[in-house]
Amino acid sequence: MEKINGQLFKEMVLAGCYLLHNQHHEIDALNVFPVPDGDTGTNMSLTFSSGAKEIENMDASSIYDISKKLSKGLLMGARGNSGVILSQIFRGVSIALEGKDEIDCVDMAKAFKNGAKVAYKAVMRPVEGTILTVIREASDAVVKYAKKDKSIEDVFSYFVKQAEDSLERTPELLPVLKEVGVVDSGGAGLVLILTGFMSAIAGDKIEKVDVFADVQAAASSVDTGEEGFGYCTEFILRLEESLVHKFSEDQLKNELSMIPGESIVVVQDEDIVKVHVHTLKPGEALNLAQRFGEFIKLKIENMQEQHNTIIEEQAQSSKTEAPREEKEVGLISVAAGTGIKDMFMELNCDYVVSGGQTMNPSTEDLVAAITSINAKNVIVLPNNSNIIMAANQAAVVLEGKVNVKVIPTKTIPQGLSACIMFNPEADLEDTIEDMMEAVNNVKTGQVTFAIKDTNIDGVDIKANQYMAMVEKNIVACVPSKVEACKDTLNGLFSDEDEIITLIAGDDVSKEELDEITHFIEENSEAELEVHLGMQPIYSFIVGVE
Repeated sequence: MEKINGQLFKEMVLAGCYLLHNQHHEIDALNVFPVPDGDTGTNMSLTFSSGAKEIENMDASSIYDISKKLSKGLLMGARGNSGVILSQIFRGVSIALEGKDEIDCVDMAKAFKNGAKVAYKAVMRPVEGTILTVIREASDAVVKYAKKDKSIEDVFSYFVKQAEDSLERTPELLPVLKEVGVVDSGGAGLVLILTGFMSAIAGDKIEKVDVFADVQAAASSVDTGEEGFGYCTEFILRLEESLVHKFSEDQLKNELSMIPGESIVVVQDEDIVKVHVHTLKPGEALNLAQRFGEFIKLKIENMQEQHNTIIEEQAQSSKTEAPREEKEVGLISVAAGTGIKDMFMELNCDYVVSGGQTMNPSTEDLVAAITSINAKNVIVLPNNSNIIMAANQAAVVLEGKVNVKVIPTKTIPQGLSACIMFNPEADLEDTIEDMMEAVNNVKTGQVTFAIKDTNIDGVDIKANQYMAMVEKNIVACVPSKVEACKDTLNGLFSDEDEIITLIAGDDVSKEELDEITHFIEENSEAELEVHLGMQPIYSFIVGVE
């Protein structure tokens, strides 16, 4: 094969999309830290699916027309840092293909090299040993290898091999990968996409597989009754080898029903168990299941919020009132948990986007939120390090229409402190400066459960136990969430503390909250604020100022 036209490129994209979708849970499992946020594969799959959806029905023969539409879909659908970088890679590819109806292997190599260049430029502080390294090293190598007399099959096969080799070297460039014994998850996702591309070039068809199809089909036949809300919790578990023949589907169903849980479906296929349950306490469901093995896929969705969103959208669509009056400055935050969302709204947020750990909103979600408040200037608080790039990308999309300022808040306490300093009547730059100063004065602690056994920075991590986290560091891992919270607080306390904000998650009982409240009052003279955040994943979130 000597040329790639638009239709072949479309088939390559769809094949890459399907392969990533089919194996994205394996990419999720490559997360470095043992916290339930292994969502790189999910984010990349959702991002690439957004792009693929834009082109799947196109019959254009021009490769540039296809690539341009793909780039737009990826840009708007990008989720998480890995998704944003992926969208930038293919933006660079599209730029290099401008005006071309078809390309040869040399053009293809140059296009991917430009993709690497654009992606690097989009990241403020590029880190080697990541997806960026994989695309750069592979594209540099293929540019040198590609010659006019070589076939597309030969050159692309070489390209994929170089990407695989680069991926294997990522632990040597990023020490934390080597410590945990994994390759970079973003780079692994990119290799899957390129492998799908190569399959399409070779004429091999890849079918999209729904890994939850059997669970969802069974769940659809279960009567949820009137109390159908809470969290729709789905996961795939790989059983420990010693438990494969001892595991009982009925036992796990009975335990899940005691949480309580509804719409429970448990399906075992050799060493793989697929579970679907509606529960108010997803953390407890995960804790029950993790005694039997390791998660390779997690998905938690708040059905009450989904229901409320649908109702609100229906209510809005039925109204005939005029659009919001334009305002000078608006404020948008990202958060999960009804209590935390209420906290932000009480602090003058105009809109709270649903999202956070394991639930990263897309660029399009953020663009929609920004435009909905009808403000000339909008300040965005991502409140999660994996959402900052998508927020910045939303700002670029809206350039010339809305002046968007992203304050790079990485935690909920940072976002709340920034909100307190928000003054829509003051000079915008002064307000942003005050908000940034508040962010820099906040210390954050969190308690969540471990999803696997490992050792990080000398701390032995045991699956199903609770990790005490002070800023980015795991300082302890213990069986009790209360004891983990005490360890977190001990790592945060200082004589200069003025305010401590304690936010309880959806799995915290009144007795547990009372015990932590008493512990803080006994050990600190700082003013204490206690809130029921009802957030998933994190039992406790602590902010200290």
